[in-house]
Amino acid sequence: MAKKMFVKLLFRSILPCAVAGMVLTGCDDDKEVTPPEGDFVVNPSKNDLKGVYVLSEGNMGTNKASIDYFDASNGYYVTNIYPSRNPSVALELGDVGNDLKICGDYLYAVINGSAKVEVMKADDAVRVGQIDIANPRYVTDNGGFVYVSSYKSGTNGLGSVYKIDPATLSVVGRVDVGYEPEEMAVANGKLYVANSGGFRAMEGGVYDRTVSVIDLASFTVTKNIDVDVNLHRLRSDNRGRIYVSSRGDYGATPSSLYVIDSATDRVIKHIDCGVSDMWVHADKIYLYNVSYDQNWAATYNYRTIDLNSLTVSSANFITDGSDSRIVAPNGIAVNPVTGDIFIADARNYVSAGAVYCYGSDGKLKWSHNSGDIPGHFAFKTR
Repeated sequence: MAKKMFVKLLFRSILPCAVAGMVLTGCDDDKEVTPPEGDFVVNPSKNDLKGVYVLSEGNMGTNKASIDYFDASNGYYVTNIYPSRNPSVALELGDVGNDLKICGDYLYAVINGSAKVEVMKADDAVRVGQIDIANPRYVTDNGGFVYVSSYKSGTNGLGSVYKIDPATLSVVGRVDVGYEPEEMAVANGKLYVANSGGFRAMEGGVYDRTVSVIDLASFTVTKNIDVDVNLHRLRSDNRGRIYVSSRGDYGATPSSLYVIDSATDRVIKHIDCGVSDMWVHADKIYLYNVSYDQNWAATYNYRTIDLNSLTVSSANFITDGSDSRIVAPNGIAVNPVTGDIFIADARNYVSAGAVYCYGSDGKLKWSHNSGDIPGHFAFKTR
């Protein structure tokens, strides 16, 4: 890993000026040049990606949620940018970062333990404000509004989805869904919500097994689709299909994946493939799964699903064997511009984790230490 560089260069008008792989022109003699903040990890490439934000959760109660930033324009990785960008904010980002997304001009960080959604400018992560929501989980957007799922904020112990106006950072609607709602996605003018029922099961009840369908025009639930127990991850593709994962019951019922047709709101396929996290990119789903044997020894799988045939590849998408370096995968994302694959590694879940970046060929391009328990990515395009 490269160390921070502080370099002073003397330039002559007839020579190009270069530092850490960056070419500088029009330099004055004896001018002191301050290099980019952070650590140099890779030569920058010319594309439309400006950078990648990485949200680390931090252990509950430690107030150590943090945001890193990979600046794709110069190839530098900067850890924990929030305090320096927002020096006047007490307690910094907050407790337990649970989701991260760029919606329009703003970066939204769901901070579960602090019961808020932190809102920053997407260009520089400078704070704009916060939205107070009890037990927030995940965030998405559509049609100029932002939506946040929340545990046990509805009636009779149900969870809710909040509708937020980004112009005022105010809640302008709320609808009850299932028990302990998790991830969301939009297709065909509808918002789909994966209901887990995790708390309910822990309290002696049963898991939820539904996907709630919210009509965005009326902001009402029009249907609850029966799928499987303990639903969690949910993604959409450009074919109008929804992909939702079941975590199973950690016993007889294993994790698996289901496909919903948003035109009919019916389950059209069950894919016998465990999913811990996944990301839809082009014609594939990239996923990893963590499974355990009777002795709690973990096995990690890194697979793709072909969206044309809905078949699971038997090949590991990491092709150079460097997946052996990943101790505890905790998040996945794919660069929408280059197809680079990002894996978050929680390592021991109590100290610094790591981020790994793989090319579309599955070979490791770079890695860097992160905050504690990294798990969420947001891509900033130009």
